Amino acid sequence: MDEYESLSHSKWECKYHVVFIPKCRRKTLYGELRRHLGEVFRKLAQQKESRIEEGHLMPDHVHMMIGREGTSSRPSVETKR
Repeated sequence: MDEYESLSHSKWECKYHVVFIPKCRRKTLYGELRRHLGEVFRKLAQQKESRIEEGHLMPDHVHMMIGREGTSSRPSVETKR
């Protein structure tokens, strides 16, 4: 664990492993779309007050490690706006 968040009575590190898989695992994530996905995912994480710690773009899916402050709830990372 690199760095802990803390309050006066506790310390934590809150990260989520998220896998994004297109319908039918289409191998469309490479090519033109690949150039834009990093920026799109970073903007979405910023809107949810999160940060992308690590990410891997595969031909048919995306792995992301998302860091989040422990004071906020998990559903707020996952829900759409």
